[in-house]
Amino acid sequence: MTTAAVPTPGPRPAPVPGPALARRPSPATALANSFTLAWRSVLKIKTNPEDLFGLWFQPIMYLVLFTYVFGGAIAGGTHQYLQFSLPGVLVLSVVFATLGTGMMLSQDISTGVFDRFRALPIVRWAPLAGAILGDLVRYVISILVTLGFGYVLGFRVQTNVVAAVLGCLLLVAFAFAMCWLSAMLGVIAKTAQGVQWWGFLFMFPLVFGSNILTSTSSMPGWLQAFVKVNPVTYLTEAERALLIGGPAAVAVERSLLWALGIFVVFAPLAVAAYRRRT
Repeated sequence: MTTAAVPTPGPRPAPVPGPALARRPSPATALANSFTLAWRSVLKIKTNPEDLFGLWFQPIMYLVLFTYVFGGAIAGGTHQYLQFSLPGVLVLSVVFATLGTGMMLSQDISTGVFDRFRALPIVRWAPLAGAILGDLVRYVISILVTLGFGYVLGFRVQTNVVAAVLGCLLLVAFAFAMCWLSAMLGVIAKTAQGVQWWGFLFMFPLVFGSNILTSTSSMPGWLQAFVKVNPVTYLTEAERALLIGGPAAVAVERSLLWALGIFVVFAPLAVAAYRRRT
């Protein structure tokens, strides 16, 4: 009786390597992508003279209009009103300037620029973050122009350099938060004109339903109730305290809390809307 030989197993073939799994980009990569595209936004300011002119002209127009048209009637003199109103004009100029973020995003999406970004090996939301980071330069320009022209008209900082710098940084932080609201509008609106219309609908009540131009004591009770919880009111109070003196801690704290709240709400909404559209 013979037994069949059992074949000995040979060496196993080496496994064929499959496609590499997509890895989540590191925070450093995401930041690098965002800052690269932020530089693109900065270059757009340089190559777009109309936008640059608006950054210079708008705060100058506000200062001249409010100081010399309303100053005598509201404060009894232009110098007194300039000291009161310039911190408010800083807030007004920066808040309205954030509309530019949404309008530029809408134009880029409509012209297919963001379709090209999708073909690049970058983080998907980097174009959105880059546009917002790049626009921070616009707000710094607006702040410096307002302070510089205000100095020519007679405005003087009554505190110190540190407080003035903190006031500028607070403005930039609040503008960064408002940019995410503007970015969300830029993604969901079909045209740049639509962004402007919706933006004014949101921002006009915030800006002019505040203490930017006048004291709240003469306002009706129902309006005072809105003004007291308006984030622009807290920001204006903080700017006045940091630039011309007064208690600043509470106003600064509430301004930062509002900025954080706006960012927490609208940044995820803007990113989600951007992913759906692109």
